[in-house]
Amino acid sequence: MDRWTEIELFVQVAETGSLSRAAEALQLSNAAASRHLSAMEERLGVRLVERNTRRLYLTDTGQEFFNRAKAILADLKDAEATVNAAALNPTGTLRITASLSFAMHHVAPLLKEYTRRYPNVTVHVEAANRYLDIIDNNIDVAIRTREFEPDSNVTIRRLGETRRILAAAPRYLAEHGFPKTLDELARHKLLIYTYANNPNELRFTREGQTSVVTVKGLLESNDGQILRAAALDGMGILVQPTYILYDDIVAGRLVPLLDDWDLPRLAINLAYPSRKHMSAKVRTFIDFMAEHFEKMNYERKWTGRFGTY
Repeated sequence: MDRWTEIELFVQVAETGSLSRAAEALQLSNAAASRHLSAMEERLGVRLVERNTRRLYLTDTGQEFFNRAKAILADLKDAEATVNAAALNPTGTLRITASLSFAMHHVAPLLKEYTRRYPNVTVHVEAANRYLDIIDNNIDVAIRTREFEPDSNVTIRRLGETRRILAAAPRYLAEHGFPKTLDELARHKLLIYTYANNPNELRFTREGQTSVVTVKGLLESNDGQILRAAALDGMGILVQPTYILYDDIVAGRLVPLLDDWDLPRLAINLAYPSRKHMSAKVRTFIDFMAEHFEKMNYERKWTGRFGTY
């Protein structure tokens, strides 16, 4: 029996005036309760309870110990109640990081609902197109598009997968035509995302066939929103994840190109510091995001080919 349970037993004995009633309250046998009470007295080196055949009463030392022990148990119960309340109603500042595009399209629109559910959480969003170090930057949750984290102190939870596609505005295609083959990309104006792996090299696959196309950009940027704006303005063909372009394509603002070819896909994960006990603000946000992704069926939408919806 741990010391907290010993103290709880002693307080029960003092309040009920009965070892058997105290044992019953803690679901112990009378013999076990007697042994534990004796063990506590031996450990403390004092007599706390006097027993005879007629009654049980506290010694002076026992009375003093009871007053303090009862207060300690009350504080412990208050602390537990506070923790339980925090688990149901998280508080504090939740620090999130994601790329600007993901933050704009898939974090910012959800914050109104998340903060409605958890009004005592303050959300800080750090938009960054480079992967910030989670531990050094005190990040609670990062949304990443990579398969694993090099730091073993970081845990990942998979949200889904997305294709990367080529797309252009109808007015660009009306002026420059549709590329029918990969080779025809060389004569088109490309909008290049510089933070992609090998940004000037596009590796396509189709039915087991692989083709690598070297491209040169009319416009290069480290931010997908700049490239998206340029594409919508008819400047050229961009290569971006479907999670950025899906709504534009469904609305007809952009047209997918060479969609029978696949570029390497991206995994979308939540990354967070590995801890034995996850804070309520982190747990609720992770569950909230996973729930939303499943409800919206994003992986099916973002990995399918257009024209099938």
